[in-house]
Amino acid sequence: MTLKDTLVPSFAQMLGALSTWLAKAEQHFEPAQAAEILQARLAPDMFPLFTQVCFACVQAQEAMARLNGQDFPEAIAALRGEGVDAGAKPWTIADAQARIADTIAIVEAAADGLADVADEMPIAHALPMGMVFDFTAAQYARDWAIPQFYFHVMTAYAILRAQGAPLGKIDYVGHLLPYLRPGTMPGGR
Repeated sequence: MTLKDTLVPSFAQMLGALSTWLAKAEQHFEPAQAAEILQARLAPDMFPLFTQVCFACVQAQEAMARLNGQDFPEAIAALRGEGVDAGAKPWTIADAQARIADTIAIVEAAADGLADVADEMPIAHALPMGMVFDFTAAQYARDWAIPQFYFHVMTAYAILRAQGAPLGKIDYVGHLLPYLRPGTMPGGR
């Protein structure tokens, strides 16, 4: 299995799910409440929902660029900045949806470049505070890119649930339904 086989479907499926959750929230809440939900947090010291969306998108975009051996485009820094400064302006669910759609397009466009990335390719991952992690491409994907991405996606899901969005487990794992053996759905479906 290649990095492309692992990362591209994971990023695309879960970003698509995140988009669906936001759409469900927008349909469920009054317009003013739907906009306010983007500032909701799980805990006072955590980033709000809009930031979680931005950071999930940043993680996917950074992984695609880094593994393709590319410098990060300015758009990643801008997206990260929007997330960090989420309270600086009133964001909308349409804004969040646009970030997700852009990221899915970037992931899909960069996918072919991952097909030939060697698992052993060295990756130096520097954090803003000066820490540097030395990974192989496979380690980076497994131990950094995927967990960081899912942290932000799952936090977004949890914020939406905590705010009363009508989401359940099936919304989180809906991408698995094509693998469901016929006749094994509870209730005989």
